[in-house]
Amino acid sequence: MQQPLTKVLLKIFAGGFYQVHAAILLVVFFIMIGAVPGNMLVTYHKSLMLAMTSSPVMLALAIGCWFVYIFKSWHYVGSQLFAPDKQFLFYSSTALSSSEQRKSWYYVQAAILAPVIIYALLAVGVGLAHHFYILPAVILLFLTVMIWCSALIYVRTMNGLIDGSKQSLLLRWSSKWRKPYFSLYVYHVFDNKKVPYFITKGLSWLIISGVFYLFADVSTDTRVAGIAILAVITAHVVLIFEERRFEETKLSFARNLPISRLRLFLNFAGVYFFLLLPESVWLFSKFHPLMALELLLTGLSIALLFHSLLYWFGLNMDRYLQWILGLFIVLFWIIMFRLLWVLIPLNLMIAYLLFYNNYYRYEGMVSDK
Repeated sequence: MQQPLTKVLLKIFAGGFYQVHAAILLVVFFIMIGAVPGNMLVTYHKSLMLAMTSSPVMLALAIGCWFVYIFKSWHYVGSQLFAPDKQFLFYSSTALSSSEQRKSWYYVQAAILAPVIIYALLAVGVGLAHHFYILPAVILLFLTVMIWCSALIYVRTMNGLIDGSKQSLLLRWSSKWRKPYFSLYVYHVFDNKKVPYFITKGLSWLIISGVFYLFADVSTDTRVAGIAILAVITAHVVLIFEERRFEETKLSFARNLPISRLRLFLNFAGVYFFLLLPESVWLFSKFHPLMALELLLTGLSIALLFHSLLYWFGLNMDRYLQWILGLFIVLFWIIMFRLLWVLIPLNLMIAYLLFYNNYYRYEGMVSDK
């Protein structure tokens, strides 16, 4: 039997999510159902599900799409939690234990992910019927981890205001250190964004382990490593979006400082270099130094491209996720054609042009859509 908190959260957040995103979901439903002739509908989706459970590449693309949807759900719930009419939840739900709160949020996230879960479970059934076991297990593990991580994020967010004045040990120890501009967001992450950071790093580890397990016979191929890096950077979109939000809400004064745009751009490269330190250590321990450097530069260039997009159209989540999904597909195929040496300067050039032309075009818009 569902506890009262679960019913309230389902009505507010799951119901609200579908109300706000009904138009987008209907478009996706039309693409998945209406764009295929009726007599071929079952065959088409059965073939698609079979490809997802038999081909690591197809599954990687599907998981990339699912993660964009999950990220959207995180952003929606996170923004709604701080809405004035939701403040009563901070005084009522926090009276329960953390485990009871997590149980309620499991139901909420599962309800929000219902379209993904239903399609994924059908794909798992098709895969098992054709004697594919590894990739169906990966699908189930991915969904389980995402629901668990989502509940953890929501509970941490709701309970975070109770001890909001407490600083992390890192900030207390470093209170007298000089802090370069690029380090400010890094400190912010370890003070206020520890859960998203460690969840992102856990997801990075799962991606790297999964990709190299599935492609163990060609693990030295740069395309495999490139796809892994692309997936890892895509997993960082939460931190990238939050970096721009932090810059716009806490560091807007920087526009009035005598700092050139080139120097600022290099500062952002420093931010993502530090955020990607765990992945950098893995790269240089796994590959030849030149190949590791190439892959690291690829990851940094993709992160800067994702970052610079937000100067173009502001902190608009809907457009951002649409562009991330489109760029993921484009970058995926560029990597498959072994064009990393083209991708790095191309990403950096586009990212810098977007940044240079839009940095001072501030509109003060932070969209919760």
